[in-house]
Amino acid sequence: MQRVTATREMQPYNHPTRAMYIGAPGKVGYLRLGFELDKSGKSIMRDLQRMAPLIVQQELYCDEGMPAMPVVYILSSGGPNVDGDRYEQEIMMRKGSIAHVTTGAATKIAEMNDNFSALCQNIVLEDDSYLEFMPEPTIPCRTARYVTLTDITCAPTATLFYSEIFSCGRKHRDEPEIFDYDILSVTCEARRPDGQRLFREKFVIEPKAQNPSMLGIMGRYQMFANVIVLTPPDKAEEIYNATEAGFSNNGDLATGITRLPNNAGLLFKVMGMETEPVKKAVRSFASTVRMSVKGHPLLPDFPWR
Repeated sequence: MQRVTATREMQPYNHPTRAMYIGAPGKVGYLRLGFELDKSGKSIMRDLQRMAPLIVQQELYCDEGMPAMPVVYILSSGGPNVDGDRYEQEIMMRKGSIAHVTTGAATKIAEMNDNFSALCQNIVLEDDSYLEFMPEPTIPCRTARYVTLTDITCAPTATLFYSEIFSCGRKHRDEPEIFDYDILSVTCEARRPDGQRLFREKFVIEPKAQNPSMLGIMGRYQMFANVIVLTPPDKAEEIYNATEAGFSNNGDLATGITRLPNNAGLLFKVMGMETEPVKKAVRSFASTVRMSVKGHPLLPDFPWR
């Protein structure tokens, strides 16, 4: 956590909070999930350690496409992220295990006067494991400040589908907030178990310094999805060839795909005007990945999602 809070771009906001102090109960959330195969070969959530406001209950087997895969919902009892919040999440996928991890609702980053909110994630995938990590969208409100660091260790035979969806803000209200937050800093890096570095991606959005609506950045689009797929090279090539990129929905949705360096996998990006078409595009791509790796499609999401 010290590493993520020490990033250069967050230092102008690194001041004590005037409300609850940083580190106070309820402001430091911790979650550790560990999946493995039991004696019968069923994938189960063997390890669970949690500290409020992060909450996870028993795993569910509610995915009719892969009924043997545990589905876990990460919840928060603290409402939106506020200034000074520090969250840390760890996911361990042991050899051969499979899992789908998501959140119960969108993550809202509240308006802030002091400091910032930070999330540090560590994801480890051992041989032949498979993880779909698909959180609901992140919504940064006016003056929000949010920094994340995701550190991935992935075995060459494992597959990770990791998606993030970011909104421009609270747009459907009396006073829309279109890119009215202070800063959004997102970093993701991956390596092999032997320490070989695969890639590092980082983007910092500061709307007041440079308007994201400029041509060449977001343009007219207001939703952005970033999807990372780490998978063996033969599967990556199969997924790449099966994925169409371009414009759809009369130009209201744009998708693109590229290969990650070091034969690590693929990078898929989506831009759109509204949440649902972007989520649908991400889910369609996830279905392509699951079909290639596991031989099963991803079924349509629950209507209440």
